[in-house]
Amino acid sequence: MKANQRLSSALQQLVFVGPAFIFFGIIVIVPFVMSMYYSFTEWNGVTSNVKWIGFDNFKHILLEDKDFHRSFWFTTRFTITEVLLANVVAFGLALLLTQALKTRNMLRTVFFMPNVIGGLLLGFIWQFIFVKGFSNIGELTGLWFFQLPWLGDSPTAFWALVIVSVWQHAGYLMVIYIAGLANVPKELQEAAYIDGANRWQTLKNITFPMIMPSITVCLFLTISWAFKMYDLNVSLTQGGPFNSTQSVALNIYEEAFRNNRYGLGTAKAFIFFIVVAIITMIQVTVTKRKEVEA
Repeated sequence: MKANQRLSSALQQLVFVGPAFIFFGIIVIVPFVMSMYYSFTEWNGVTSNVKWIGFDNFKHILLEDKDFHRSFWFTTRFTITEVLLANVVAFGLALLLTQALKTRNMLRTVFFMPNVIGGLLLGFIWQFIFVKGFSNIGELTGLWFFQLPWLGDSPTAFWALVIVSVWQHAGYLMVIYIAGLANVPKELQEAAYIDGANRWQTLKNITFPMIMPSITVCLFLTISWAFKMYDLNVSLTQGGPFNSTQSVALNIYEEAFRNNRYGLGTAKAFIFFIVVAIITMIQVTVTKRKEVEA
């Protein structure tokens, strides 16, 4: 009887999970394993001539490839800035829109809408705003902020990418924070106020610990989004000026598909994958430890 139940359970799992696992293997696992192999080769991505060169690609990347080092440093700075600002803005919006405002539902929709727009289209829209819109406003008002060379200078181009990225992602993170704030027991907050705690003490000692699962998810999402930024980088700055705002994802694309050095490009992607995986695992582990039960 038990053997029949086990066989029946195994067949059910094979029928329902099997096709999904097969497609996952074909789409994700097989290309990942193949890219690991090609990272140890010299290949242009077109011909059948694949030359095994061992760790030479990794040595070149780590010791000699200054463009990769520059793009990695830019991506690191961008990630730290974007993660901090996006989460602060999103949490502030969530606090505001959990108050008794008559227009809060409309405002939630308005702030969430930028996340619906694709990164390429969003980049082209903001490119027009930075180049044409800000220039015209600067001429009319004389304000220095609108007269800056937003996409023509390295520091301002960096902040242009940060501004657009935060504007795009804050609304999505806001929804997650709103869900977390909705689950904070009102009794705890009221008890804290009765005991004499001010708003900051209540936020620090009650709200933050209670919404830590939301913080874990939001940090994970923003770290992965920022590290993998590609479409916004292509459409807004194209990595310029002079590759000063080239992300790692764009550098990998240029190496593999523009320079036709597929082996070197996959080696960069493999290094990038390991770094991002380690950082996200550390972040999730640290924040999960700070979570408390409601």
